[in-house]
Amino acid sequence: MTLDDLNAMEPSALRAAFSDSPEQAIALLRVAAEGGAVEAQLLLGQASLDGTGTRADPHEALTWFGKAARTGHPMAMNMIGRCCEHGWGVAADSKAAAQWYRAAADRGLDWGMYNLATLLTLGQGVAEDRPAALALFRRAAAQGHAKSVNMIGSFLEDGWAVERDLEAAGEHFLCAAQGGDFRGMFNHARMLLARDDEERAMRWLQRVPESATPAFIAKVRDWLASTYPSLVAAFDSACAAGGADRG
Repeated sequence: MTLDDLNAMEPSALRAAFSDSPEQAIALLRVAAEGGAVEAQLLLGQASLDGTGTRADPHEALTWFGKAARTGHPMAMNMIGRCCEHGWGVAADSKAAAQWYRAAADRGLDWGMYNLATLLTLGQGVAEDRPAALALFRRAAAQGHAKSVNMIGSFLEDGWAVERDLEAAGEHFLCAAQGGDFRGMFNHARMLLARDDEERAMRWLQRVPESATPAFIAKVRDWLASTYPSLVAAFDSACAAGGADRG
């Protein structure tokens, strides 16, 4: 595969070409990235951030995201925001993160909208503005962004910037769960448990470990232990198995 071949590949084809063997792909990715292939720069940045196929190096990751961002690529801008927010390769700076997320959001990226809306909700790096946050979550949700759908459900459940509506909140949690968001799965299960529907709730709780972070899994287990202790064993079993089978 030549540099011209790499540069000519569609983003989805480039991602697929390197997904099966990241270790063998890094050298080619580097050639493509240095040749100006933006998608290769993003992939190499993510690989450097995660330590996939190469050693983890957040400074190098940030460098590659920066090169891609200079072309106007919204996901690269979003990833610089992530680095700024979490202190990956740079000092943590929520204000700078918000600026990068806004740049990505202004270019129509759902993840940029979601990340900026999260900062607006919490008042981190920007003044707290829940109506603006909700508007951004709704824009991202209109693109099918499941995590944003879940956040709209939370706004509806808590009455943030909108009239409290538990029925509508539940509909959003179900939609987010069906879209694969582990927080949506938990929130939907939580509402099912409130209606004493343990069987369906447990089916969703068993899917949470498929994609949730270890920290979130620990929080779910603690919540179950304090509210529905009879379900802890089944949840632990799902965690040990890596999540229940899909379908």
